[in-house]
Amino acid sequence: MLVESENAQHLDDSACLTGRVVAAQANYYRVQLDNLAEIPPDCANDGSLLCTRRSRLKKIDQQVMVGDRVQVEEPDWTGSRGAIAGVFPRKSELDRPSVANVDRILLVFAFSEPNPDPYQLSRFLIKAESTGLAVSLCFNKSDLVSVAEQKQWRDRIHGWGYDLLPLSARMGIGLGDLRSQLRQTIAAIAGPSGVGKSSLINLLIPNANLRVGAVSGKLQRGRHTTRHVELLELPDGGLLADTPGFNQPDLACSPTELATYFPEVRSRLAEEGCQFNDCLHRDEPNCVVRGDWERYEHYLKFLEEAIARQELRQQQPDAESRLKQKTNTAGQRYYEPKLKTKKYRRQSRRSQHQALDALYQDADVADL
Repeated sequence: MLVESENAQHLDDSACLTGRVVAAQANYYRVQLDNLAEIPPDCANDGSLLCTRRSRLKKIDQQVMVGDRVQVEEPDWTGSRGAIAGVFPRKSELDRPSVANVDRILLVFAFSEPNPDPYQLSRFLIKAESTGLAVSLCFNKSDLVSVAEQKQWRDRIHGWGYDLLPLSARMGIGLGDLRSQLRQTIAAIAGPSGVGKSSLINLLIPNANLRVGAVSGKLQRGRHTTRHVELLELPDGGLLADTPGFNQPDLACSPTELATYFPEVRSRLAEEGCQFNDCLHRDEPNCVVRGDWERYEHYLKFLEEAIARQELRQQQPDAESRLKQKTNTAGQRYYEPKLKTKKYRRQSRRSQHQALDALYQDADVADL
């Protein structure tokens, strides 16, 4: 989901060693440096440092994500080590997969093995739309189906409001068009397991050497081969975020926002708006959205889920009570999480005596 970082710091990238986090695992971050000229000439370094996060960032709960531009201090060029001291403001932030500063979402499904599930595909598309980023949709394994079946799916997806790009990682079909869409951007690739994302990345980036998993014949599901998020450099320019496969992405939008993530609804509302501003397009009279369109049943199921999530959220404490407002040197206001501290209070003498009296009484009863 696209969000504004609550505790993004305001740093000067001209006065420090800077770079981008391209991989993260456990408590370590691989940072690719922006300026290779800053590396000492007598040092055999590939332009990246293995970094930890400063304890100060941990105290303010500043998360470091793959894709972040960061400030690095105390570089150890011999050991290729460093420490992340600050995180620059993000232009976008995805919660799942956890990656920052993405420009485009690349959704990958398959024509066959596993067969596409329209409900699952719709769920992925809604999740992608909720980010506010550009969305590219492609179907891999086009060599396993007929041209007529490919056209059937392309026409169907076009009715949903999207252009479908047929691909075949095994035959190298459609890769040129895909490279054009990804050039000079940071894209996050996502989709269910087993559709061939790793095989596709290996073709786009020959030196990636990602492990490829097989599809279960019984369940028609793939095995997860990607364990953590990593940014890979595209030969034509740009970065591709390889993310762990998942089959059911979370939908964190509100009930009133949900309809705007369907291109079919947006086109209907553009022609003629609903009678009510807060219309949920379910039982309201004179609703222009409710009607005979393929994904309307998907919308109703997602709406029930969004309403249940909103009711649960209203029962929880306000998130703003856990934040404090601060002002930087430029007069800009931003929020930081309040420090999580435990208060220790010494037990009073009266409570100590009461506890001892209770022990003595229990001992007397035991003797009887």
